Amino acid sequence: MKTVEVVAAIIKNNNQILCTQRGESKLAYISKKWEFPGGKVEKNESLKAALQREIMEELHMHVDVMEHVITVNHEYPDFKIIMHSFFCTTNTRNLTLTEHLEAKWLNLEELPSLDWAAADIPIVDKLIN
Repeated sequence: MKTVEVVAAIIKNNNQILCTQRGESKLAYISKKWEFPGGKVEKNESLKAALQREIMEELHMHVDVMEHVITVNHEYPDFKIIMHSFFCTTNTRNLTLTEHLEAKWLNLEELPSLDWAAADIPIVDKLIN
């Protein structure tokens, strides 16, 4: 089974966190699910550089990568994922969705109200507990 290493940004602004909704996918278990934005780490790329690049590509937003939060190892039916999540900050809420259907800024207590991708659930749990 293929293993994919990815990074995820927990972007904070004015005490709220940015949540993004994935597009439609042939994989029903991730189609239209909510996630923390990010993406694949390229060969010889640092986690921080990967995260900044992915957020710029997906949201046209600059973020400052702060501390590591949690690394999640999750096995989906078709692949395994190793997801490194980091707190990030930004000085703007201006963004352009290039891959996601929707974006929401939510307070911590609102995070459980979304239908999260399975690999993102441990991150949500760590943030709210």
